Amino acid sequence: SSPQYRPPRLVPSGCKLIGSGSAVPSLLISNDDLAKIVDTNDEWIATRTGIRNRRVVSGKDSLVGLAVEAATKALQMAEVLPQDIDLVLMCTSTPDDLFGAAPQIQKALGCTNNPLAYDITAACSGFVLGLVSAACHIRGGGFKNVLVIGADSLSRFVDWTDRGSCILFGDAAGAVVVQACDIEDDGLFSFDVHSDGDGRRHLNASIKESQTNDELSSNGSVLRDFPPKQASYSCIQMNGKEVFRFAVKSVPQSIESALQKAGLPASSIDWLLLHQANQRIIDSVATRLQFPPERVISNLANYGNTSAASIPLALDEAVRSGKVKPGHTIAASGFGAGLTWGSAIIRWR
Repeated sequence: SSPQYRPPRLVPSGCKLIGSGSAVPSLLISNDDLAKIVDTNDEWIATRTGIRNRRVVSGKDSLVGLAVEAATKALQMAEVLPQDIDLVLMCTSTPDDLFGAAPQIQKALGCTNNPLAYDITAACSGFVLGLVSAACHIRGGGFKNVLVIGADSLSRFVDWTDRGSCILFGDAAGAVVVQACDIEDDGLFSFDVHSDGDGRRHLNASIKESQTNDELSSNGSVLRDFPPKQASYSCIQMNGKEVFRFAVKSVPQSIESALQKAGLPASSIDWLLLHQANQRIIDSVATRLQFPPERVISNLANYGNTSAASIPLALDEAVRSGKVKPGHTIAASGFGAGLTWGSAIIRWR
């Protein structure tokens, strides 16, 4: 008789962040540039948001190209070869293809063993949820090396005549390599994640239908409302005051919950790393958590709100500048459309 099948035994494992990378488009748009197309000025924007510049995809730029550049840098820092990647997670709400971008990134990186690659759509919370997913795959699925990418090109969905929203967004990509390790070396201490679909009315980019094609509508079909109208996405619609109120209330609570789950006091955190949405939000959350400004990471002034890319982009810059060092503990939190929000307590390397 044939031997009885026995599933592989999974040994409890930890996971840690061992490499980071980032990439931004070459085109820089300053506040003064925006003042030429909408009624605004540098002081007005900087005072209300903290933003001075943003990068925008142009020419031959693509989101996949930015993601591949960021991922390549992360792999190089981690000293991990593309063929040793077990999983690629692309956290984005603006893929170059309706069906997702992760497999294109996997191919471009040269991952010869055809690892699983898929997209995660959770807007500005996407990267934190990517970390959660990476941890689950490593701890529960036996994966060893997971590439987590946060990348968005929201400039393609911005109404550039609306001065209330066009001043906020930029394009970028950031990536980290999460690797399995001994349980005692675990560097992803805890997570706290939530969503509230009722808040969608405050921040969304909904599908809109085009006008019915005249040729199709006159084909004598007896079926009502068929063929369907072609659809596209509207520009980003946002109630800034409500989003601000949501963030400054929910994010501190989420970070405190994550700290409690990790069994760590706030004083053990070396850096506070929030989604780079608005400097007023960052300052308000830091104040509520009693984090001094010198322990808060912010690069918002240079890039604006880059959605799922903002946390890994800021992390990578802080690591490469020597600000974040091996062994440092970071409280990271993403929040945005959905509404979704989530926090992670992590140790760098």
